[in-house]
Amino acid sequence: MAQKITLTLTPKQATDSGFYTGATAKLLGVKQSDIALLRIVKRSVDARRGALKVNLTLEAFLDFEPMPDPIHFEYPQVGHCDPVIIIGAGPAGLFAALRLIELGRRPIIFERGKDVAARGKDIAQIQRGGVIDPDSNYAFGEGGAGTFSDGKLFTRSKKRGDYNRALQRLVYHGATEEILYEAHPHIGSDRLPRIIADIRRQIVECGGEIHFGARVTGIIIKKGRAVGVEVGEQRVEGSAVVIATGHSARDIYTMLDSSGVRLEAKPFAMGVRIEHPQWLINKIQYHNSEQMEYLPAASYSLVEQVAGRGVYSFCMCPGGFIVPAMTDETESVVNGMSPSHRGSPFANSGFVTEIRAEDFAHLTEQYGQLAGLEFQRQFEVMARAEADGRQTAPAQRVADFVAGRNSATLPSCSYVPGVVPSRLDRWMPDFIADRLREAIRIFDRRMKGYLTNEALVVGVESRTSTPVRIPRDKQTLCHPDVEALYPAGEGAGYAGGIISAALDGERIAEAIVLTNN
Repeated sequence: MAQKITLTLTPKQATDSGFYTGATAKLLGVKQSDIALLRIVKRSVDARRGALKVNLTLEAFLDFEPMPDPIHFEYPQVGHCDPVIIIGAGPAGLFAALRLIELGRRPIIFERGKDVAARGKDIAQIQRGGVIDPDSNYAFGEGGAGTFSDGKLFTRSKKRGDYNRALQRLVYHGATEEILYEAHPHIGSDRLPRIIADIRRQIVECGGEIHFGARVTGIIIKKGRAVGVEVGEQRVEGSAVVIATGHSARDIYTMLDSSGVRLEAKPFAMGVRIEHPQWLINKIQYHNSEQMEYLPAASYSLVEQVAGRGVYSFCMCPGGFIVPAMTDETESVVNGMSPSHRGSPFANSGFVTEIRAEDFAHLTEQYGQLAGLEFQRQFEVMARAEADGRQTAPAQRVADFVAGRNSATLPSCSYVPGVVPSRLDRWMPDFIADRLREAIRIFDRRMKGYLTNEALVVGVESRTSTPVRIPRDKQTLCHPDVEALYPAGEGAGYAGGIISAALDGERIAEAIVLTNN
């Protein structure tokens, strides 16, 4: 039987497999040569109290013990089985499809965007300041928003399903095994597209279908039951319909609302991206230790209540880049991403505050449950008006933003289309700007040096989550008013990242099979 031990090491020792193998053998009272396999189960950095440590949990298999089975999933042929319609090929839609195949159902996915390779070309064009394809960009296309905006796999919502199984599924489709043991697992936007393409291959080989450039324009409802979808002039029917469209599919919410499908406004968050030099974040978080060179680019997570509302960092990207995440030429929207090596000299994070119903109450009479969407859109349009080019973004030095003064010049920034000086503190709604300024002051007391003119705030970070929830029954996970209509993932209001959306998709698949057996 494998034996599990935990070692507390210096960062340098944790990079030396010979050192920690020898330490493991000593603790177990065996020769190092008796260890047939030593694998890392969990690795985390502890930078508290100024002493850098790495906690390494290891699983040791000795020569006479059976080796662990390789990760494997069984995907049967389902070409002859009942079809289930899935709208969206993001993590919720793809993982729902894989789980449906395991359970003997045939997924048919309709994705408005392009396959991951073609989508990459459209994104490169956006980075160069070219035309934005409203159906193929950082938000839409195979793999969803996370594919080209970081690929972080950390989630606090581990009660949604089998978190480890979700990670193992990604490893089975090409991710490195590091994601199974890192405290904050991350694939990277340079590697994730290959994994997404392999998942697609698996679905198609098993008899499922994925249709690209297929924007769903209507839900077919008969006698209170969702029986299919309209894709232009085409009508496709199935035993259930899964809505897994992601947080930016505003036309889907409008279509559902006009069809009489009940929606609910919900709180969300908006703000900016904040970007520091990575060396500064490393210095702060690692206490300027000589051991920093043996550790990955440092990250942070900050949260505070300011004037009765939460202000927090979101989607922190160490060694990463700020990217253009707008889906329309009239908007300025930014997000963050990191490649697998996290080697950029910049560290960026979303920096946002809560948006509540009273903030967009003035829009409710005209827009109803979609008022939050309109408030979000108006914020993005304001940001665009402050930029002077197609994809350029308004920006301000952090200390200038807090002090309420102009930034005559801007430091280097990772945002490829470019940034232009703007008084963000002037044109933002006061309740957003005031809370962000105060939170920066507070965060600087926790991370001395966070408030600096070497850093930038870049506008705007507005797509943290959807302002709309598609309601569903807590037991059946089905829409309470429309039978066989299953809202899933981030766009429906039930997830907040790649893994939480994937787990939600799996739960939906299981609920469909349980209900329709």
